[in-house]
Amino acid sequence: MPELPDIVVYIEALEARVRGRILHSVRIASPLLLRTVDPPLDECLGKRVVRFRRLGKRIAFGLEDDLWLVLHLMIAGRLRWRPCGAKIPRRLGLAAFDFPNGTLVMTEAGSKKRASLHVARGERAIEKLHRRGLEVLEASLEEFERAISARNRTLKRALTDPSVCSGIGNAYSDEILHRARLSPLALTNRLDRAQARRLYTSTRQVLLEWTRRVREECGGGFPTKVTAFREGMAVHGRYGKPCPECGDPVQRIRYASRETNYCARCQTKGRLLADRSLSRLLRSDWPRNLDKVSKR
Repeated sequence: MPELPDIVVYIEALEARVRGRILHSVRIASPLLLRTVDPPLDECLGKRVVRFRRLGKRIAFGLEDDLWLVLHLMIAGRLRWRPCGAKIPRRLGLAAFDFPNGTLVMTEAGSKKRASLHVARGERAIEKLHRRGLEVLEASLEEFERAISARNRTLKRALTDPSVCSGIGNAYSDEILHRARLSPLALTNRLDRAQARRLYTSTRQVLLEWTRRVREECGGGFPTKVTAFREGMAVHGRYGKPCPECGDPVQRIRYASRETNYCARCQTKGRLLADRSLSRLLRSDWPRNLDKVSKR
């Protein structure tokens, strides 16, 4: 799923191309995409784009007359900038937004169509679409500590909950926790002040660093390689590969469709976290630490 760095760079690219331009037409290819009926989508046509906002992982186009188009790309949704009147891809295409200088095409890979488009009027309407998680890059350490510790849960869960932290998902939460040298299963109410500060600092560093790297990768063009698996990541998507800090193999745990990657040496003092499915299957044969894995 595109997370804060990707969404920020998407918005920057859109600002440069369509801010101040008139939305001529919207072509919808997937009936599952549009999730609202009032105001009608046709009311947005002929309106000028006047601003953009990021609502967590959503992209909000602000139009004249206080109208908003709010896109959520979910896991597999992507945006493409194409020449005027570009066709919507037959298999992956969801919609096309036509402007005087080009067409924004929205696609989604896979058979499960989860991406969405909402039309809203006014500030209160778009705020209803926003989970209002903390913007860590704008927050103080004290605000971060309050948000993280409001409920007792794992650090992984807290970071990826959009009502707690805005814009952070599976990929960057792995990177944040590795940099902070904290276990993804550590509980929020057991963090001491030093650990909380480390987590706060790491969160800001990772988000700023990867926003810069994604921006540099685009080189002023429109983002074309939006992915959760990037060269240079420390642990996310690197199961079995050496940790860049200690050289031990990156580990993983799985729950439902989510995979968490971590370094046992750097984050859990050598202890292997129990995979909910595999550890139950292996029971007593499940290795508890890296030394046992090495012996096997």
